[in-house]
Amino acid sequence: MPSLAIVIVSYNTCDLLRACLRSLQENDAHHAVSIWVVDNASTDGSVAMVRAEFPWVRLIVSPRNGGFAYANNLAIRAILDEAGLAAAPHGASGADYIMLLNPDTIVPHGALDGLTAYMETHPDVGACGPKLLLPDGSLDLACRRSFPTPEVAFYRMIGLSRLFPRHPRFARYNLTYLDENSEADVDAVVGACMLVRASVAREVGLLDEAFFMYGEDLDWAYRMKQYGWRIRYVPSVTVYHHKRASSSQRPAQTIRWFYDAMRIFHRKHFAATTPALFNAVIEAGITLKEYLSLGSNFLRPPIGRRVG
Repeated sequence: MPSLAIVIVSYNTCDLLRACLRSLQENDAHHAVSIWVVDNASTDGSVAMVRAEFPWVRLIVSPRNGGFAYANNLAIRAILDEAGLAAAPHGASGADYIMLLNPDTIVPHGALDGLTAYMETHPDVGACGPKLLLPDGSLDLACRRSFPTPEVAFYRMIGLSRLFPRHPRFARYNLTYLDENSEADVDAVVGACMLVRASVAREVGLLDEAFFMYGEDLDWAYRMKQYGWRIRYVPSVTVYHHKRASSSQRPAQTIRWFYDAMRIFHRKHFAATTPALFNAVIEAGITLKEYLSLGSNFLRPPIGRRVG
């Protein structure tokens, strides 16, 4: 049976992390599963909780909050190193698959087996993700996306994707014109629950740490597709997502990271092939949206402030 390493990055999410780990503990997967928790310098007792209640978890304590990509890479690097040692005498057993999982998720029984079984029967798929449901039962739209090309980003930023959610051109970013229960090839799935072949992670490299929070999963998927791998949305498997558990703790800063990720992604993948004038318009549009988001967030009561 294939082996799976699950990487959970936690920042001050002690209670949610406990619930997530319990759901994994009760999952009863039919293959070897190792769980890695990377604590990003939490101050809420998360580290002590993991050590006391889940001593079997492989815990990495970062001395600083280096961001989502940085923390995931601490574990992914160790997992890939173990895989490289698997053939050596007394070497550790390496994982066949790596799952990025947020601490504010609940993984139902059978979900781990469902995703790994899908990958085993689809050898041309480099990464896949499940249907993610929010607490109110609605679809987490981020669980299946198109890349934010200049055209796709334009439709989203001026509101056409919201006005015409069923239009196959205007609604491409979140693919809201597709049936949420239909399996599909997509550009990207979300890092809140993303299953990746370990061999693909080794091939395309680690997450780009230029992204502090947001965008690193899109960038990873973009690089996988450059190498010829498919990305699949697999709604036959459902995972529950609380969402914004970490970002809501520092909403203004997180908004800045969100729009910084947009700039980094555009500059890295599209700016070189986009006319200079259009690049300037895109940069100005991102900045305008950032200021509008910061302003509207400031006007909310503190309990309602969040990333837009």
